[in-house]
Amino acid sequence: MQDALRLLRSSPWSARFGMFVVLFYVFMATFAPVLTPYGESEIVAAEYEPWSSEFLLGTDNLGRDMLTRLIYGARNTIGIALVTTVLAFLIGSVTGFLAATLGGWTDQAISRVVDILMAIPQLIFALLILTIVGTAIPVLVVVIAVLDSTRVFRLARAVAMNIVVMDYVEVARLRGEGLWWIMRRELLPNALPPLVAEFGLRFCFVFLLLSALSFLGLGIQPPTADWGSMVRDNATLITFGDFTPILPAASIALLTVGVNFIVDWFLHQTAGLKDE
Repeated sequence: MQDALRLLRSSPWSARFGMFVVLFYVFMATFAPVLTPYGESEIVAAEYEPWSSEFLLGTDNLGRDMLTRLIYGARNTIGIALVTTVLAFLIGSVTGFLAATLGGWTDQAISRVVDILMAIPQLIFALLILTIVGTAIPVLVVVIAVLDSTRVFRLARAVAMNIVVMDYVEVARLRGEGLWWIMRRELLPNALPPLVAEFGLRFCFVFLLLSALSFLGLGIQPPTADWGSMVRDNATLITFGDFTPILPAASIALLTVGVNFIVDWFLHQTAGLKDE
């Protein structure tokens, strides 16, 4: 605990700002029902009510409270993006370690499948698949996780390829240790720092992709609150000089910046660099 506090005190202002942003968003997502004055999909007034003491951020195109939708959007968008990123890392890291450890035809087969998936732009591929199979949340999570796991696979395989040739891995093989033991006890601990850093970056990309899909109408579906769809539903206000639709977009940008600040600091720490 003391080491963690000492490390936090020595962190740069950018990392502290990132941690504050992430903790603030986690707080909003966790206590959304307590923090919001109305229900997530409750129609409380006429559409496009201006900012007032009753509706701090006005109402949306259906008369729902924008502040309530914004807070619930944090819970839905961040929660789904986090689950998707975890699933993508499970798929990508396991297949990457398998390809590096087994080599040969296993490596070639998995790598060629990944090449095919990566050859098509991710957003276009996601739009095509979701148009065919539907946009239910479990389907959305699986589709984005599979597509994003290709990037994780590339990193996991590249890192593991440098580890499997080490002497301690050869010793483990000579001892008769199994494939899963080697992956769990030898590869994973040594590959963890770059994978953790990549997790933060992948979360941002998944978060942005999910918001983009929702903006296009194939992401999180109404009446569930989502920042991407909130921008789309209230874009009309921009033509009247009202910047309310920018608030969900600004929330997306702020979280992305905060996570990247933390990732940069973590990479700096794990690389063993020292500030002058």
